[in-house]
Amino acid sequence: MNAKGKVFKYGDNVDTDVIIPARYLNDPRGEVLAQYCMIDIDPEFAKKVQKGDIIVANKNFGCGSSREHAPLSIKCAGVSCVIAASFARIFYRNSINIGLPILECPEAAAEIQAGDTVSVDFDSGVITDETTGKTYQAQGFPPFIQEIMAADGLVAQTRAKLEGK
Repeated sequence: MNAKGKVFKYGDNVDTDVIIPARYLNDPRGEVLAQYCMIDIDPEFAKKVQKGDIIVANKNFGCGSSREHAPLSIKCAGVSCVIAASFARIFYRNSINIGLPILECPEAAAEIQAGDTVSVDFDSGVITDETTGKTYQAQGFPPFIQEIMAADGLVAQTRAKLEGK
């Protein structure tokens, strides 16, 4: 499993209320949430993001409330991966549950810049900034997480198992 896209860069402590503000939670559909993703920190994000693009942030990305809407809005906006120095634990688990790939790599988070083109190999954890040519090593996904990602989330994976697929 791989990703490649243009980088949107954010700082420390990007909380779930900034990722998807509570005032937009009236409609839980991902395609609706995606329209308001990052609106309070980057009002043009939803208009600029392209399928496959990547978010890079510093430490404690996804802190705040435990709402699953935050990673869902990112995924439905077309983001293929989030790379950060660190993640809030509940955001990390919610991301895995919905099939949004996320990688912790402090060095990549510090050095990759907005607008760079980055590719990610989820199996090996290798992050390549194709703009600068520099590579970074994050931890690859273990097989059980790869299965969740391939199934597009934990619910879909469980449903497929129950249906014998």
